[in-house]
Amino acid sequence: MSPAQPTADQLAARYQRIAAQLEELFDGYQDTANDEIARMATACAVLHHKMPHFFWTGFYRLLKGELVVGPYQGPLACAVLKAPEGVCWQCVRDRRAIIVPDVHQFAGHVACDERSKSEIVVPVREPAGNVVGVLDVDADRLDAFSEVDREGLEAIAALISG
Repeated sequence: MSPAQPTADQLAARYQRIAAQLEELFDGYQDTANDEIARMATACAVLHHKMPHFFWTGFYRLLKGELVVGPYQGPLACAVLKAPEGVCWQCVRDRRAIIVPDVHQFAGHVACDERSKSEIVVPVREPAGNVVGVLDVDADRLDAFSEVDREGLEAIAALISG
């Protein structure tokens, strides 16, 4: 039996706790290096294990005109997402979060794992505001993401570049 779905308020509170936990963890990185890869890996681990509706949780980094997989949790990922197809590239082009209730209805969707049914992607920006990657989360059920997820994940993505 699957766990009961949290209310919007419960979900928002969970994201706030996760963001606070990540901020505390990231404070420890300041003594050695402000390493974005370490932040991504930590954020993936925390999100993936604290959000039961997350099937795949990861980052794609914008490198030399391609989106290259970064740290992630879940099944095997596509190593490179070539432009212009897919939700992740749409997020980069639009410079905004995208919620896809049914990935099979999204024209040009890139299926790295056929079990994924819905998706949310939020941009990751460097301090000057340029998009340098995306935080991508898939669910194995339809319509798994809401505006609460978008707001929570945008706050977490903002922590990556420090």
